[in-house]
Amino acid sequence: MPWYRNDRNDSHWYEDLGNGPPIVFLHGWCMSSEVWRLQMESLSLLFRVIVPDLRGHGRSALSSDGYCFEAIAADIAALFRRLDLNEAFLVGWSMGAEIAMEAFGQLRGRLSGLVLVGGTPRFLASDDFPHALGRLEAAGMAVKLRRNTERALKGFIGRMFVTSELEDRDAVGKINSLLDSIPIPETAVALQCLEALTEADMRHLLAAIDLPVLVINGDQDMICLPEASGYLARHLADCRQVEFSGCGHAPFLTRSEQFDAVLINFIRRVLESGN
Repeated sequence: MPWYRNDRNDSHWYEDLGNGPPIVFLHGWCMSSEVWRLQMESLSLLFRVIVPDLRGHGRSALSSDGYCFEAIAADIAALFRRLDLNEAFLVGWSMGAEIAMEAFGQLRGRLSGLVLVGGTPRFLASDDFPHALGRLEAAGMAVKLRRNTERALKGFIGRMFVTSELEDRDAVGKINSLLDSIPIPETAVALQCLEALTEADMRHLLAAIDLPVLVINGDQDMICLPEASGYLARHLADCRQVEFSGCGHAPFLTRSEQFDAVLINFIRRVLESGN
């Protein structure tokens, strides 16, 4: 079965599908590898697709040393070593995008490129970074989690999409079925990861990211604001940004074919350029 152990001997789950240039997908807060199911099915025809469950999520073990992003990034580095991955593309969505930025320094020699989807260098707004949620909003999320984690996460998922994305009933049914299959993490895990999000500030890492980067976002994202993706694009040395019109926080779900095409084009461009 597809398990690996991190540096502290905790057991973590991943799936490994297909052949070709490797792509590692990192899911977001309170999600699991299953959120990438559409990409597993389509992109594994062309690439080697690897999708781990982050610590405390999905089938991976609870952590023995907390949920800070440095520790989660070390888990991803352990997976790269376990599978001996090289010339890989690392794709992170939402919280996974911040973990990808955190992990870059450890993985630089094993990567060909980085893809940040619905990402932000800072989840909370500050005087010098207004492109994020307010502290009171994050505190409200924590209160809702303590009251009823399942209900709080349903509310969070509802904010991931905008009305214009939900007009195709067949597609919506498939997305809802996929999201319903994702196990709800323990409340303590959700709270600790939310705390890590509110404390993290990745801006100091951006100057060191010297490989090609693709930034993808929805222009109506209410969780990681479009302006945050624009900030990333402006502060990364070799970056291309693609913004999906009429999309919220998860364009890889609601516009999966377009998303896959953009990702494939980026990977092919990088490989052809020899970067």
